[in-house]
Order: sequence, then structure tokens, then C-alpha cells
Amino acid sequence: MNTNPRAAYMDAAVATASPARLLVMLFERLVLDVTRALEAQRGGQVEEAHRQLVHAQDIVLELRSSLRVEEWDGGPGLASIYDYLHLQLVRANIAKDVSLTEGCLGLVTDLCATWREAAVASLNVA
Repeated sequence: MNTNPRAAYMDAAVATASPARLLVMLFERLVLDVTRALEAQRGGQVEEAHRQLVHAQDIVLELRSSLRVEEWDGGPGLASIYDYLHLQLVRANIAKDVSLTEGCLGLVTDLCATWREAAVASLNVA
């Protein structure tokens, strides 16, 4: 049993979220991770930037592995975007390159907004 009220709330939120909401939550965390990594890079906090970028890479790998490419026409294109994003996050981490991290942030922000819109649209259809 979790005695931390915030952690318990988050556990319940995840356990009761729809698949669309879970996807949006993942992207929101991805945006947060890349934002934190960028701030850490700009502040010279190499270890923190590394930690945030590795977590972001883990999220992208999870998104990629759960993608059912064959189930819709856009699947292969989205898989390519996830593969590209993962590679750029790795490069940003290795090179400690702020401009690469900024590019990743732009991409994940756009993807998050797109998935958020899709989730809202799916509610309006149901």
C-alpha cells in the first residue's frame, strides 16, 4: 500500500485512465522530461540533463514498442518519427547539445498537442 498521497493519487489516475488519456499522460511527461533536460543543459547540470534525457528515451522506446504499426496506415510513419526522436535524444545526450534538445522539445510538444487533440476528438465521437 502506498502511503504517499501524491503517489497514491497518480497510481489511481493511471489505473483508471482510458488508453487515449494514458497516451496523453505519457506525452505530457515526455515534454516535461525534455524541458527539464534542456533547462539542465543550459544551466550546466550535466548529470540532471542526462537523467532527464534517459527517461525521455525510455518513454519513446515504450511508445515505439507499443505501436501497432500494421493496424493503421499512419503506423509506419509514426514509427519512423519515434525512431528519429529516440536517435535525436541519444545524440543530444551524448553531445550535450542544446540545439538538438531544443529540436526534440519542439517535436515532442507538437506530438503531445496532436495526441491531446485526438483524445478530445475521440470523446466527442463516442
